[in-house]
Amino acid sequence: MAIRPRNARAVCIVAALLAFAAVASSEVFFEERFGDGWETRWVKSDWKRDDGMAGEWVHTAGKWNGDPEDKGIQTSEDYRFYAISAEFLEFTNRDKTLVLQFSVKHEQKLDCGGGYIKLISGEIDQKAFSGDTPYSIMFGPDICGDNTRRVHAIFSHNGTNHLHKKDVMCMVDQLTHVYTLIVKPDATYSILIDNVQKDKGSLYEDWDILPPRKLPDTEATKPEDWVEDEYIPDPEDKKPEGYDDIPKEISDPNALKPDNWDDEEDGEWTAPKIPNPEYHGPWKQRKMKNPDYKGKWTTPMLDNPEFVDDPYLYAYPRLKYIGIELWQVKSGTLFDNILVCDDPEYAFELTEETWGKHKDTEEAQFEQAWEKMKEEEEAEKKRQEEEEAKNDESEASEDKEESNDDAEAKIEETVSNDSKQEEAQHDEL
Repeated sequence: MAIRPRNARAVCIVAALLAFAAVASSEVFFEERFGDGWETRWVKSDWKRDDGMAGEWVHTAGKWNGDPEDKGIQTSEDYRFYAISAEFLEFTNRDKTLVLQFSVKHEQKLDCGGGYIKLISGEIDQKAFSGDTPYSIMFGPDICGDNTRRVHAIFSHNGTNHLHKKDVMCMVDQLTHVYTLIVKPDATYSILIDNVQKDKGSLYEDWDILPPRKLPDTEATKPEDWVEDEYIPDPEDKKPEGYDDIPKEISDPNALKPDNWDDEEDGEWTAPKIPNPEYHGPWKQRKMKNPDYKGKWTTPMLDNPEFVDDPYLYAYPRLKYIGIELWQVKSGTLFDNILVCDDPEYAFELTEETWGKHKDTEEAQFEQAWEKMKEEEEAEKKRQEEEEAKNDESEASEDKEESNDDAEAKIEETVSNDSKQEEAQHDEL
């Protein structure tokens, strides 16, 4: 039945109210898009400044972007340390979902360095924030050569930092990508890149935060009568009599001796061989299910007496700061759209609103910039080759002049010696 316009409008209003209610129920603890006034919300650390090794952040959208007004903060100096942090209203993720999300772009084609952020608990001196400052969670991409290309997800527990036991590959190109970590109250987690799930699991299993629940029984041994053979030869299956006498090939019954074949000159004619259709390869006895099969034996597991469950393994009671702390050999890493909230759906929508909206334009700009860079590199290479060729010609010309000078000197020396000999002979006479 068709819906009357009045009812259709009512449905739209209800849908909008439900959507608004869903967003309103989300709690955003921190959101930074680096708009006007961002410097009043962030504190640049003095770490390494006295040594002249503290790098400067610049407020920019980068060389290629989807919107020149959508700016973030970017590292700007090579071989420098970077540390910056922002404070938010203290909260705990106990009994609630925690979402940590941000975008990062390595415009410099990062060879070795990080692009991660840190969630920090308690009180810190932001002006002294450094690589030694304790943190609760560190999350984001880490790249170093071809061997290290992973997404770090490090959880601190009782003063010890625990690395993710699984390798989640990060993006290694020069475009913007969004990294999302979701931790739920049941201690399960998800890692997303560009709104696509790359990994999921449990904090209990994928980190060694707590001792294992179970340990293998080191005193257990496999029983002697344990049967692990799932299939055995079928005793009822017998090899047919004469099976081994069946030849692999037979003479072609349809072959005819050529009319011009001469037995005296060509020898006795024999028909060519063809595969025997009766031959089925070496005989193999049929297999049957083993009635005594018990499955593969595994060492039994025992309760670990050192395991003490922590129902709030996932929770941090005093989350209060977000920080970025890096060492960069080559600068150019750009951070933007940092989010800490309790709603994965809001994080998903933010990614689509920012990265999703601009990614195609950014990629097109990058392709243009890449082509321009290649043209400039080719032009510089050609200029250097021409310069080298010109230098080679100049050196060759100088060598030739030196050679001519040497030849003339030798001729003059020879003439001089001849003259001296003639004078000597004349004197003798």
